[in-house]
Amino acid sequence: MHPRIEDYALIGDEQTAALVGTDGSVDWLCLPRFDSAACFARLLGDEENGYWRIAPKHARGACTRRAYRPDTLVLDTEWVTDEGAVRVTDLMPQRDRAPDLVRVVEGLSGRVTVHSDLRLRFDYGSIVPWVRRSDGHRVAVAGPDSVWLRSEPEVRTWGEKLGTHAEFTIEEGEKVAFVLTWHPSHEPRPPLVDPYKALRSSVRDWRRWAGRCTYEGPYRDAVVRSLITLKALTYRPTGGIVAAATTSLPEELGGVRNWDYRHCWLRDSTLTLNALLAAGYQEEAEAWRNWLLRAVAGDPADLQIMYGLAGERRLPEFEVPWLSGFAGSAPVRIGNDAVRQLQLDVYGEVMDSLALARYAGLSTKPQIWAIQAALVDWLRSHWQQPDEGLWEVRGGRRHFVHSKVMVWVAADRAVRALEKNPKLEGDLDGWRELRDEVHREVCEKGYDAERNTFTQSYGSRELDAALLLIPRFGFLPPDDPRVIGTIDAIRAELSHDGFLRRYSTDETAVDGLPGSEGTFLVCSFWLADALHMTGRTKEARELFERLVALTNDVGLLSEEYDPASGRQLGNFPQAFSHIGLVNTALALFGGGGAG
Repeated sequence: MHPRIEDYALIGDEQTAALVGTDGSVDWLCLPRFDSAACFARLLGDEENGYWRIAPKHARGACTRRAYRPDTLVLDTEWVTDEGAVRVTDLMPQRDRAPDLVRVVEGLSGRVTVHSDLRLRFDYGSIVPWVRRSDGHRVAVAGPDSVWLRSEPEVRTWGEKLGTHAEFTIEEGEKVAFVLTWHPSHEPRPPLVDPYKALRSSVRDWRRWAGRCTYEGPYRDAVVRSLITLKALTYRPTGGIVAAATTSLPEELGGVRNWDYRHCWLRDSTLTLNALLAAGYQEEAEAWRNWLLRAVAGDPADLQIMYGLAGERRLPEFEVPWLSGFAGSAPVRIGNDAVRQLQLDVYGEVMDSLALARYAGLSTKPQIWAIQAALVDWLRSHWQQPDEGLWEVRGGRRHFVHSKVMVWVAADRAVRALEKNPKLEGDLDGWRELRDEVHREVCEKGYDAERNTFTQSYGSRELDAALLLIPRFGFLPPDDPRVIGTIDAIRAELSHDGFLRRYSTDETAVDGLPGSEGTFLVCSFWLADALHMTGRTKEARELFERLVALTNDVGLLSEEYDPASGRQLGNFPQAFSHIGLVNTALALFGGGGAG
């Protein structure tokens, strides 16, 4: 059987990440960056597309138990066999120059025979490298990629069937370490990392970082795990946060809704900043804000919905035909054509993020207000266009209500900034007029009075879970009957076993795609926030508890969940889901966040 998405755990070095299965196999790893080509792509194909498994020789299937070391991204996987017990510890230490994958095998009891099976396949599992020995190491080279495998001198490695193998016995108290290091093939080998020192340093550094979390309420372990996951999905050189560590994990098993999420979305900016600031991580919030400023700099007409890790604008989408897809879910896509879409909501998200940053006391920069003013001025003459909306639909542009609400947010934040600081330059009267005009139009064209609910788009009867954000962004107060009616309608029409879908995916679906998808986890967190804001805190907490219970055995969430099969769906782990968990916990129990 193909592994489930929730069978994986994440390790990383804040520049890239790997997924490790319950069977001790690293099935996904992109080097040297999150968005680089994978050298282990079994996750989206089969064993011939690359993996690295270390486990007891005769072990089949899942381990006996596994867990992160508390408050770290260091993973311990243990097997109890008839021979004895063994632990494999996996980590990716923060790099000085080159990325390293460290795997330490430790005997816990008895005498266990352990086997290592390494199959490197560069370029998303398509290229078999040339492997040779050098200075006691195994060196794999193909084109621009070079990988060095180092193990203890007493561990013999050999090549067989286009793979590199090792087998050894380990007794209680003994340790054997492996280090896999990538570097450009035209450069000399980077300095060697001490695996045991790297393990100690990683545990210390992660615990020190986790200790900065100011949240002390219920479910603190889940909150800290979510924050660690967000930190692991941060590209440290720039401060950008990728939406997920993977591409093409399906929103429907066997379906075509498979997208590349290894990029940075502006839609996440406000909610990410809120989570980081409210939990005490001002340094990370400032790094994200600075990435945002660099990414959006330029002509407001050229604002994109997403960018690369360093703010790259071109993310061309193509398919990888040699990968069969997770559980046969094809195509596998690299890049994302949604980068070319018009989504008016991002203007509001950027304006709200920068307003939040200013309110929180992040360092000011002289160009910030000039960027904000230019964005709002552009909206004045373009906000009435239809767009593809928050969910990046591929079924044609519409007048999405959420997009128009976020246009209102952009104008509102600009007006408030001028009202608070008269020294700022801007067209206060013109921006007030824009704000009022957008508000009137949304309430007139985006509201269904017969059903007492806002709708997905003008003239539509469909609903959209993004409408739950209306009170959060201040478009209407939480006690407005239209807000309460919208929450109740969404809950009634988009709910599946108490969790929310984004929107309907029936034959008239707005997204223009075949098939369906699971419930969208961040939308369910938004529902909990909305219930709390409208005085239904008991129901909100009950929903939050159900959502936390969906995390896998090491506390991770993907993008979606299928209540029928009880399986996680979509790219993994998903930053948006973990942002939702943090913000909702802070709102319900911490006196901050969404509420």
